[in-house]
Amino acid sequence: MKNIQISEKLFIALVKYHLLDMKDVQSEIKKGLMDKMDSITMRGLYSQYKTAPTEEEKEKARKEYLDKRGVPDNFRW
Repeated sequence: MKNIQISEKLFIALVKYHLLDMKDVQSEIKKGLMDKMDSITMRGLYSQYKTAPTEEEKEKARKEYLDKRGVPDNFRW
């Protein structure tokens, strides 16, 4: 299993929520975890694009990456 790094701000919010029962940081935690999940997904798609064994798989991963990134079709290479 891989390790994942989070920001110190998110870590402190998690500590406050779980150890100090401070429920007011819940929205901050949710946003931080969603941002992290998005970056993990984007990194996975980029890695898949770079390491795909066939050109067809490579192109599919590239398109999915650019779609998620929000790059318009007329701006792509």
